[in-house]
Amino acid sequence: MQTDFINQIEPTPKLFSKKCKLISFMVKIFLQFTSYIVGLLSWYYYDYFIAIALFLLSFIIIGIIRSKMMHSVIPPSQHEYNYNTQGIADWYTARELCIELPEDKDSIEKLS
Repeated sequence: MQTDFINQIEPTPKLFSKKCKLISFMVKIFLQFTSYIVGLLSWYYYDYFIAIALFLLSFIIIGIIRSKMMHSVIPPSQHEYNYNTQGIADWYTARELCIELPEDKDSIEKLS
């Protein structure tokens, strides 16, 4: 009899406070739109050749930042799964920036 077990996937953390949701939203906006903003600003101030080069460079840099953020907070057993920008922002905010404890006493007792 085969006894292969499927590892449990830890769900994406829920953010409860408005402050944490706002931080997560700002991280998401940063990861999604920074490359476009850099490209448009460099096109406005310089030239479109420089804008294309800076857009591609910022796209690579944001990709590296996104990858580092994802691998620093998502459990190692789940690294092979694809996460969208909102998922990465939620994981990062919940694990690094905004650590929240549950409000009810039963959940707090289970944590200790």
